Amino acid sequence: MKTASPHIALVEDTPSLLTMYETALANDGYKVTGLVGGQDALSYLEDNEPDLLLLDLKLPDMDGLKVLSTLREKQFKAPVIVITGHGSINTAVDAMRNGACDFLVKPFSIERLCNAVKSELKKNPLETMPPDIAGLVGDQEESLSSVISVVPEIKSQKDFGGFIGISPIMQKVYEQIESAAKSNATVFITGESGTGKEICAEAIHKHGARANKPFIPINCAAIPRDLMESELFGHVKGSFTGAIANREGAVKLADGGTLFLDEIAEMNPDMQTKLLRFLQNLVFQKVGGSRPEKTDVRIICATNRNPVDEVNAGRFREDLFYRLHVLPLYMPPLRDRGDDIIDIAHTLLRSYATEENKDFENFSDETENLLRRYSWPGNIRQLQNVIRNIVVMRNARLVTADMMPPGLFVSGDNMAVTEARPRSPCRPYEMGGADNSTTIRPLLEVEREIIEEAIAICHGNIPQAAAALGVSPSTIYRKKVVWKSDGVR
Repeated sequence: MKTASPHIALVEDTPSLLTMYETALANDGYKVTGLVGGQDALSYLEDNEPDLLLLDLKLPDMDGLKVLSTLREKQFKAPVIVITGHGSINTAVDAMRNGACDFLVKPFSIERLCNAVKSELKKNPLETMPPDIAGLVGDQEESLSSVISVVPEIKSQKDFGGFIGISPIMQKVYEQIESAAKSNATVFITGESGTGKEICAEAIHKHGARANKPFIPINCAAIPRDLMESELFGHVKGSFTGAIANREGAVKLADGGTLFLDEIAEMNPDMQTKLLRFLQNLVFQKVGGSRPEKTDVRIICATNRNPVDEVNAGRFREDLFYRLHVLPLYMPPLRDRGDDIIDIAHTLLRSYATEENKDFENFSDETENLLRRYSWPGNIRQLQNVIRNIVVMRNARLVTADMMPPGLFVSGDNMAVTEARPRSPCRPYEMGGADNSTTIRPLLEVEREIIEEAIAICHGNIPQAAAALGVSPSTIYRKKVVWKSDGVR
């Protein structure tokens, strides 16, 4: 029996996630080899045979499914767990058909990762297992159909319909989405513009019992006041000028599914009254119609305003607010999401570079620092526009600070790009001339001391230190990689 630690090959192109997964698995007693691309993985696996392969399906140089297919042709024997941030059942089936044995959808917890690894190693021959689990193995292999049958469960728990990020604040949002999806109660989503409120509403719908029924969004701010009732409840032919045919409204189109009322605070008072009446028993009447109709919809609404302020100002009916405000859910601004900013930027960069046929692969360290420091008043929507602008207007392998759109970092407390560059990465600024001994130490130096002190206080437990500092563990792992690459011990 082999007593050496099982060897895991890990293919993940996001540096922060690669470091975090490596550290977690190493802490569980595994030997881990980190690889950053498909070609890198295939070259390594040509001469090395790990006990298990963890493979991200979204890689910068080639599709993960192509890597799986190539390994299958070469009769690769180790179990493969695939990782993706785009968890569709079709992708899962394709991965399983190409030899994968499990499927992880980002974001997932470290506990979920470690449990998946341990579970797959338990299914393999005894000599590849850690001593503590060697006696627990059965002889039967799972068929393809039984493996695929568990994918919907994994997807419903960990796929959040397009969200990217593993920050603690977003983990709480994912938990709230899972809880809200199990209910039929009305959800009231708040948050700044561009934070992903509609994505949140769709995720709740997709993970609930109504997932196979329609999801109908209505933007209350975009519909003219005199057409809102018709858009919501429908109309009959001839009921007003321009009504040349009968028309079903959103409440009927969403029958059995979910009606999403975006920017609900923009709805005029008359329509607020009619909406309140509809919510009491889900009975409505078309504009110009003579008979009441019944529908079965779940209501999710959202606003970028403070609803309590709107109620206090008399712009939003208090009784309607309490009717809607059953399950409140807050979408945090991008500036509060830590290194999620970098992970989202990387995803957008790869997507836009592929779309525009450009060479961009990564951001310089200076650019990443600028992205972290900026407050992003337009949130993810603004970040999308910035990355799109760079990809369309420039072409290079690395995004550098001088490629940022002019004037981006000049408002409020956001420093201009030219001012954000440190005068010296290793020499403190001198204040008051040669006769004054007061100095300002570089922020990176002070930051490193604080982080290392927190890790020491927490006895080396990085997730615990991260929680105490109010950052995500990936932030600390990423910085430790930078310190190591710079030769800082």
